[in-house]
Amino acid sequence: MIKAHEFRSPARDLLLKLMQQGLAVVNGRNCVHAALRTLELPEKVYLVAIGKAADAMAAGAIDALGVRLRAGLVITRHGYQDSPVYRDPRLLSLEAGHPVPDEQSLAAGRALCLFLERVPADAHFIFLISGGTSSLVEALPEGVTLAQLQALNRWLLGSGLAIDAVNRVRSAVSSIKGGRLLTRLAGRRADVLLISDVPDDDPAQVGSGLLMPADTRPLPELPVEFAGLPLRVPEPQQKNENVSAAIIASNRQMLDGVAGAAKLAGVSIQMHLALPATDAIACGEKIADIVRAAAPGLHVWGGETVVTLPPAPGRGGRNQALALAAARRMQGQEGCYVLSVGTDGSDGNTDDAGALVDSESIARGIDAGLDADACLRDADSGTFLEASGDLVHTGPTGTNVMDLIIAYKQAD
Repeated sequence: MIKAHEFRSPARDLLLKLMQQGLAVVNGRNCVHAALRTLELPEKVYLVAIGKAADAMAAGAIDALGVRLRAGLVITRHGYQDSPVYRDPRLLSLEAGHPVPDEQSLAAGRALCLFLERVPADAHFIFLISGGTSSLVEALPEGVTLAQLQALNRWLLGSGLAIDAVNRVRSAVSSIKGGRLLTRLAGRRADVLLISDVPDDDPAQVGSGLLMPADTRPLPELPVEFAGLPLRVPEPQQKNENVSAAIIASNRQMLDGVAGAAKLAGVSIQMHLALPATDAIACGEKIADIVRAAAPGLHVWGGETVVTLPPAPGRGGRNQALALAAARRMQGQEGCYVLSVGTDGSDGNTDDAGALVDSESIARGIDAGLDADACLRDADSGTFLEASGDLVHTGPTGTNVMDLIIAYKQAD
């Protein structure tokens, strides 16, 4: 059930409905079921599902494989388990930390390595990987502690680095990322189905590339506090012919679903190929400028912005920062709306997917005694947006294909 804004309007209802219809197109259960029906599989199959969409994806595998599914391991975020999966006696279901790894992430890494070790030498694996995997499962090399890993990940989350650079750092302090898990397959066959949460749908970047040839480019410069970490850039690897990978859901597919739903609703829509800025606040401002100057209709973007966090960030994530920045720019401009959400149902350090703002959002927050400028500066957009009544809460969505931004200008 989606919870959004205490005020209802046809415009708000339209944007939330379009979001729902876009998410349905990339639902993990449906996408996995459809993909597995096209594969030629043996009578015995072993499953590994990891990520924020792991339970939905595993449910699709249960639907498609039936009795051919002999055993499996499912690892998802705390609070994201779904009963059809964790009640299946063939599957071991674990929860772990996100966006910062925790003790359960290391336990999940041990469980993953043990599972691969114990299944038969002729096993055929199905790996279902979605965003969040990088935090949810880890095996640390000697000389790296959990506290060091957590500190590094906290810095990475607020660094403003692009995801490929973030993943190169993650792989350099891991015994399984950057293709290193391939050695534990010991030549066995694996079909890897991926829900992409990365630009250009690069399989090597989804989940930091557990089973994909590593990204061996140099690491970005790290703060001096991490100088003592034993960083190991993965060695160049040849493609493993026993491992095949396919993207089964992507941001583009979701956007196409939104566009189709808008056309059925009779609303004009313009699809934008790229976000107007990388920084979340700048992006929100530019999107607000676009919708203010546009003719009535919808404008849709997909992708991810970045945020640079202060030492003690408040509540919120990149979608809430984008939305609040847009609301600040749209203040007093009637008939303009911006929806910005994480497609997995979470944003930053919150369980809110994002926000749906309008020209009155800033006024509502001010009436509650809050300052939008201060909240943006302190990475505390969620506090303002809760007070203005603009947060969107979906709960786990069963997918994770980066972010969705919809701007709407109503006709007079």
